Amino acid sequence: MRVLRDTTLPAIAAGFVAVLVGFTSSAVIVFAAAEAAGATPEQAGSWMWALGLGMGATSIGLSLWYRVPILTAWSTPGAALLITSVAGVPLDETIGAFVVTGAFTIVAGVTGAFARATSRMRVSLASALLAGVLVRFGLDAARAAQTELWLVLAMFLAYLVVRRLAPRYAALAALVIGLVVAATSGLLGDMQLPHGLTRPEWVTPDFTLRALVGVAVPLFAVTMASQNVPGVAVLKGHGYDPPVSPIITTTGVATMALAPFGGFSFNLAAITAAICMNDDAHADADKRYTAAVWAGVFYIVVGLFGGAVAGFFAAFPPELVVTIAGLAILGTIGTGLSAALEDVSEREPALVTFLVTASGVTVLSIGSAFWGLAAGIAAIAITRAGRPGDAP
Repeated sequence: MRVLRDTTLPAIAAGFVAVLVGFTSSAVIVFAAAEAAGATPEQAGSWMWALGLGMGATSIGLSLWYRVPILTAWSTPGAALLITSVAGVPLDETIGAFVVTGAFTIVAGVTGAFARATSRMRVSLASALLAGVLVRFGLDAARAAQTELWLVLAMFLAYLVVRRLAPRYAALAALVIGLVVAATSGLLGDMQLPHGLTRPEWVTPDFTLRALVGVAVPLFAVTMASQNVPGVAVLKGHGYDPPVSPIITTTGVATMALAPFGGFSFNLAAITAAICMNDDAHADADKRYTAAVWAGVFYIVVGLFGGAVAGFFAAFPPELVVTIAGLAILGTIGTGLSAALEDVSEREPALVTFLVTASGVTVLSIGSAFWGLAAGIAAIAITRAGRPGDAP
């Protein structure tokens, strides 16, 4: 098979790191959302089953079809929104809202509405958005030294040394050294392997107006603005230009199909996708799709074991996770900033986009990525108003 011929060890490592970062950074929010929705522990495990299989299947399928590293994810802002928005809403009505969210996403994809909205995204703003989304992980890696100096320092030095000798293996080397230091320092928890497959729990959806207005509409809006917009920016920032509409439609279909089991929303990944798209994932940009394919495989494993796999990932110290994330996307942050500031005439709007995005501000439950892009577009529109041939 071509995918096996194109696969390298760094690509597999990039896929694993993407799943490690994605799961440890937000799985607790998903479980909190399931609890807020009134799900039983078994149903909460089913949510993770649905999300893992949905992300895995869409990531593998889309990446193989387009030969582009397309990584999908659950909507972390959407999960955070659910914690408050589902209060007082019965579980079956909440599930119905998930189905409607998937339907909205399909419409946005089939009609091309979302693709048209993002097609005119300027390279400078897309690159600034990319750098702004990722810079937080770089800063978190530096801050981790405050609590675990020797772990972070060992990983950083390993990255630098191997980066000079064998650049493609730098992130992998940092991960290995980090695990060794964590294990010898007593920082690594008990890595009990999960046992027994998770059984999916079907909940028949009920469609009500209150769930439509209070859950489906905000979940759809937050997912599109806070997840899919930066997801497209990450693709563009790395030079990939797959057709957006079919991809968005696919995530909508996956949401509708898996909603009764707890798959509340699927969308393009941004931060974890960047890990699969940079130079460390594969020397050949045309073969980096294999990193996303392997990430999909690991997500399916997570899904099959559901919540039981949480204990395995919880064994990794948080400082190790944020450090390997920061090192894995270091080059991408630099490339994004370089491209964002290349055009002198758009440098200031790009900086506005970068700063607002990096701030992490949330307004109307919509994250900073959307507001950063909106601020950059406004800056270009205002500063270029009246100039012939200039349009935002």
